[in-house]
Amino acid sequence: MSKADIGLIGLAVMGENLVLNMASHNYQVAVYNRTTSKVDEFVNGRGAGKSIIGTYSIEELCSKLERPRRVMIMVKAGAVVDRVIESLLPYLEPGDIVIDGGNSQFQDSIRRTGELGDKGLLFIGTGVSGGEEGALKGPSIMPGGNPEAWPHIKPIFQAIAAKTEQGEPCCEWVGLGGAGHFVKMVHNGIEYGDMQMICETYQMMKDGLGMSNENMHEVFERWNEGVLDSYLVEITRDILGYRDEAGEPTLDLILDTAGQKGTGKWTVNAALDAGQPLTAIAEAVFSRCLSALKDERLKASRILAGPDPVFEGDHQGLVDDLEQALYASKIVSYAQGYQLMRAVSDEMGWGLNYGAVALMWRGGCIIRSRFLGNIRDAFENNPELDNLLLDDFFQEAVKKAQAAWRRVAATAVTLGVPMPAISSALAYYDGYRCGRTSANLLQAQRDYFGAHTYERIDKPRGKFFHTNWTGRGGTTASSTYDV
Repeated sequence: MSKADIGLIGLAVMGENLVLNMASHNYQVAVYNRTTSKVDEFVNGRGAGKSIIGTYSIEELCSKLERPRRVMIMVKAGAVVDRVIESLLPYLEPGDIVIDGGNSQFQDSIRRTGELGDKGLLFIGTGVSGGEEGALKGPSIMPGGNPEAWPHIKPIFQAIAAKTEQGEPCCEWVGLGGAGHFVKMVHNGIEYGDMQMICETYQMMKDGLGMSNENMHEVFERWNEGVLDSYLVEITRDILGYRDEAGEPTLDLILDTAGQKGTGKWTVNAALDAGQPLTAIAEAVFSRCLSALKDERLKASRILAGPDPVFEGDHQGLVDDLEQALYASKIVSYAQGYQLMRAVSDEMGWGLNYGAVALMWRGGCIIRSRFLGNIRDAFENNPELDNLLLDDFFQEAVKKAQAAWRRVAATAVTLGVPMPAISSALAYYDGYRCGRTSANLLQAQRDYFGAHTYERIDKPRGKFFHTNWTGRGGTTASSTYDV
């Protein structure tokens, strides 16, 4: 039997589907799972008759691979990945390639690239997005790590990746160290924002307008034909129209407590570390935290007063406004994500290609949407673009949507319908376009109580001053620094 082109460890649903995807593109794949009965179930079940080799130990897996060996790990992120890598080391040789395809923290991928490099091994940390269906039919793949490994992985990854309408693979080299997993992390953060904004729109329709699931299904079906054309709007349409075996709308039976696996929180933490205003995505993360307080919210709902959430204006007009508000808020969410990528890329020296990132997200992934093509165009027109909102296309899109966006935010406050992500996105937009904010007062406050100093508009930047506000504080100032 000929040796396999690539090995894969971890036969959960994502691992299985990636293997079937590779086999369908004429690659021979050796597979291993810690629970070896899973290997038999897969090889004799979904993988029967395909170019898949079952193995029952790490040593056997490595013995079945062509050199340089390519081993992809699809297990839970964290210490488990390190344990699998450790188990591989005795059976690998210099030049062999280890690929982590899970949702690992990018800092771990930076560390693993260095540690394996010291042993002569090549590491790739790659984001894989698209869920079960994407893994099987074509995911978005975001590889980074040791660039020497890329030529050996590129043909396989680009073959199995999703393709744009022009046939371009939604997979390209991202950058050194943890760049691949970092871009996937930001993708997931934007995903959190998108989902929350759609959910806020749904709640306004349901609670504010009293719309039925059937009505909302029709609206999202229409929206998916326009500027909001995207995977998440598409599946929201399907969810709203779905009924169980008893004919009941399944959505109405689902408890309103959202789970999370941590990638949204990682994105917000990275933004805090980089000093970037990732406000819309942060609100999406905190909204999931608030949703988890179900018992407290039920208690509060019986105690705390608020307005009656019934809208008495033009119902169709508000639905149309919601479309524009959701569109503008999504633009801000992507703009914030790209700001974060630029800041960390500059700090790490990755040199991310932002147009290429948009291309990788055009197909296969959870946040794929029509306007990612416009994002790619924006960065191809100006690779040094500071913010998507400054691009002509997005500037005009937000200008057109702005009045509707403000009406939605005002209506939400009036009715007491929570729309934190959409409202936060609007607040960010207003803050970003504001040439002079209230931060001068904030800095005066800091100087008053802590002698933290301030800069002056009539003096050069970088020169700091302190005022003895009370007449009792003296002239000694605190050191100046930014967190």
